Amino acid sequence: MKIATWNINGVNGRLPVLKSWLAEAAPDVVCLQEIKTSQATFPAAALEEAGYGALWIGEKAYNGVAILAREGTPLEVLRGLPGDGKDVQSRYLEAAVEGILVACLYLPNGNPQPGPKFDYKLAWFERLHRRAAELIKLPEPVILAGDFNVVPTNELADIYNPRSWLDDALLQPESRAAWRTLLAQGWTDAIGKLHPGQPMYTFWDYFRQRWPRNAGLRIDFLLLNPAAAKRLKAAGVDREMRGVEKASDHAPVWVELG
Repeated sequence: MKIATWNINGVNGRLPVLKSWLAEAAPDVVCLQEIKTSQATFPAAALEEAGYGALWIGEKAYNGVAILAREGTPLEVLRGLPGDGKDVQSRYLEAAVEGILVACLYLPNGNPQPGPKFDYKLAWFERLHRRAAELIKLPEPVILAGDFNVVPTNELADIYNPRSWLDDALLQPESRAAWRTLLAQGWTDAIGKLHPGQPMYTFWDYFRQRWPRNAGLRIDFLLLNPAAAKRLKAAGVDREMRGVEKASDHAPVWVELG
């Protein structure tokens, strides 16, 4: 079973790119972030024609997440991350597909920091910790998939060069500490497990020729609970999708479970 995550950076504007990738890569489940469309304008019919049923939480022009399933519709489990009834941003969705629980998330960016956006990022991370602590105890396979907006280390495997990013929220000690706290629950970083030390970047900024220079970051992840980790067979990044016309600034990341 192949599960992928992709920050699509506008699903309607990149629909041809998405459909082309779906046809070629043939993932069974796809988590999308930053769909940037309202609930009413999500392209459900076009994706159904491509062979995928969908659940989504829209938000006009910002945020938004979706879960796609090939030849079926995901079974919704949870809509929105618990813990803050005043949080109206569309960033979290859980669904069951063929016996696997998938949580699709778009963690807040947090810039500029310090400030309220960074505070929101850290508070959201704490809420994720609480939900993830429940999920990891489940006997069935669980995957946390999405754009976590954290660069785990300054090593080449995670960032081409941290020098110009030192003030960014993605590299702050608090963000990295929250990431480590999450992993310490027992989650397995699929790419890190199968490709240790390798630069498996998932994001390249549109500015400063960062894609041609491979000046990337690793901020999109698939985290597996122990039941899912036992079935891990392969993982990768479809980095060539960053180089197509009208590309997202992220590339799809995927795992295969046996």
